[in-house]
Amino acid sequence: MAFEELKERQAVIWGNGPFERISETSTIAYDDLVGRLAPEHGERWLDIACGTGAVAFRAAKRGADVTGVDLAPALVARARQLAAQEGLDVQLDVGDAEQLPYGNADFDVVSSSFGVMFAPDHQRAASELGRVCRPGGRLGLLTWRPDGGVGAMFKTMQQFQPPPPEGAGSPPAWGEEAYVEQLLGGDFELEFSEGDATLRAESGREVWELFSSSFGPVKTLNEKLEGARRDTFEQAFIDFHESFRTDGGIRMPREYLLTVGRRR
Repeated sequence: MAFEELKERQAVIWGNGPFERISETSTIAYDDLVGRLAPEHGERWLDIACGTGAVAFRAAKRGADVTGVDLAPALVARARQLAAQEGLDVQLDVGDAEQLPYGNADFDVVSSSFGVMFAPDHQRAASELGRVCRPGGRLGLLTWRPDGGVGAMFKTMQQFQPPPPEGAGSPPAWGEEAYVEQLLGGDFELEFSEGDATLRAESGREVWELFSSSFGPVKTLNEKLEGARRDTFEQAFIDFHESFRTDGGIRMPREYLLTVGRRR
């Protein structure tokens, strides 16, 4: 499978469901990112793989001139609806993180929250981050740790999925400092910190109901599986989250890496 075909599928998969419900589970991470980047009034800000606007809207509310771009047309359409509801003036475009539809050095700030990590060509996506950010501009990335809760969740899902095409980068690799330094260190002076967007729920069943209805990759996989295989996937997903049960319910750590950079 060529990467273009893969990205066409990704655009449909990520748009399959009301992603804003999933974003609500990661507010602490979005606040962390925007707080570290400290938007200033009138700054040109690009949020890549913007989803339904969680980071883009936060930056706009703090005065930045924000553009959001995402591969999934359905997510962009929903983000436009939500922006209108909140009275926010945010430009929202359909576009590919590996070939951004913007000029060189067009933006003062470039961000991506758990998004650019899923582009299959990591080096090409990384090069685009540097290309569109002006010299002296700022970069902010949120990526899931490969050995954290989300990394383990994706491993649970992998046994029910076909293998990725040869040469496609592994998304969790973006959660390791050395790998990000390798990709971006030539263009940016980088600093790293960690955080945890713990997922809280009453039960594994509650997590399943949320993700199977609202998180595109889980929803799409569940819809494609049939019979006993589908039942096994559902139970495996529930059991995985039940392994994080405490006296207060499900408390699943979701460790993330926050990368902040300054364009050289």
